Amino acid sequence: MKKLTMSIPRDTDGSLSSCLMFSKPRHPHLLNDSEVSSVVPCQNGWVYDKSDFKSTLATEWDLVCSRKGMNKATATIFFIGVMLGAPTFGYLSDRFGRRPLLLVSYLTTMTFAVLSALSTSYVMFGIMRFFTGMSTAGISIISIVLNLEWLGVEQRTLFGVLFSLDWTIGSCILVAAAYMVNEWRLLILAVTSPLILAVVAWRWLPESGRWLVANGKVDDAHYYINQCAEMNNRCMCMATITPRTLLESVDTNTNDNKYTFIDLFKTANLRKLAICTGIVWFGVAFTYYGITLNITGFGLNLHLTQFIFIAIEIPMKIALYFLIEYVGRRLSQSGTLLSTGLFLFINMFVTKDKWIIRTVVGVLGKAVSEASFTIIFFYTIELYPTVIRQNGLGYTSFVARLAVALSPLIMLFEDVWPLLPPMIYCGMAVVSGLVALLLPETQDTRMPEFIEDLDKPREKLTKGKVI
Repeated sequence: MKKLTMSIPRDTDGSLSSCLMFSKPRHPHLLNDSEVSSVVPCQNGWVYDKSDFKSTLATEWDLVCSRKGMNKATATIFFIGVMLGAPTFGYLSDRFGRRPLLLVSYLTTMTFAVLSALSTSYVMFGIMRFFTGMSTAGISIISIVLNLEWLGVEQRTLFGVLFSLDWTIGSCILVAAAYMVNEWRLLILAVTSPLILAVVAWRWLPESGRWLVANGKVDDAHYYINQCAEMNNRCMCMATITPRTLLESVDTNTNDNKYTFIDLFKTANLRKLAICTGIVWFGVAFTYYGITLNITGFGLNLHLTQFIFIAIEIPMKIALYFLIEYVGRRLSQSGTLLSTGLFLFINMFVTKDKWIIRTVVGVLGKAVSEASFTIIFFYTIELYPTVIRQNGLGYTSFVARLAVALSPLIMLFEDVWPLLPPMIYCGMAVVSGLVALLLPETQDTRMPEFIEDLDKPREKLTKGKVI
């Protein structure tokens, strides 16, 4: 240790610096103000702790000390890709259909993920992660819409929660994969491999019946609805439903329109909806990824901490189903966001040595934050009309990914004031929770088909009546 103190200066907390060294060895008691200039960056590279990971981006390209921001930037680059991919795939799937664009998302995600694993430089990796993010956006927004548009009013809440549970179970598998595969290139390939099964299963997916009818493709719609009726033993219900009756249900003056992102702001009701959902999505994503990407200071192994934070979501989401059924979407959305802000506020004043309390409060904050993410996905789908639903979800996902891109960078403000990052996360959760109260309730109501439907009172349905 004495030899180290002659070569390495100390940080403000008294520990030996991991980024600086003296240009010439000297005894610390002889150090005076005139010698501070002799402190220089480490000249001989770094020795890394490989107890958790054999190799990471940081160890591959020395993304430490003055280059540590580049480590955070990789997450930002990925989510910028997701941010741009969401409105792109949203527009294309409203224009050409859900099913073909889902396949495009699968194939492009696999391609760019493999190229990421084969990257030979940080720049190449950043570019490949950008395009991987763009492709991944299509999977998340198209798959949930394609499923939800086939469900009746009584299944929508249950499916929304089950869809989110898939996310949780996948995250648990991801932690297990990261524990077993501790080399970053192999880890990327391992977590991308399930998409091979998704591509195989895609051939049995039907196109959205709602999208087909809303776009006048009644023959295809009738074919898929017949298949659905046979699967559910409801063939008798199809006796009076023909392609002609489906065509008569479509406003021919409306279904020829090709809507874009700009159309979200053309009418007063749609504009209000777009602004409010945009703010809520920003707050949900900003706080969720702020917690998820910065789980530190809890005194536990990294993998164990991540697993605890994910596993707590399972009972929370089961309870969430009953909460939504009892109080509705709007109050549940607002309540979970305000609760997230409360837990973030509490943890600001719990010191790191009280790691048990910090872990409990942090886990609860992560759980209600994930609950808010669960609600907003299917809540948004119920709010937007079919003809512009993917554009709406693409737009809100764009705003969310903008929040996600900014969220990791907020932690850099720790150097200014340690409490500033949690204060920003807390404030955003509270603001977005209050804005959620401005949204209409959609529980047990008919999903709108056309933009004009937003000007009509939402019809309250008896469960099992219509989809």
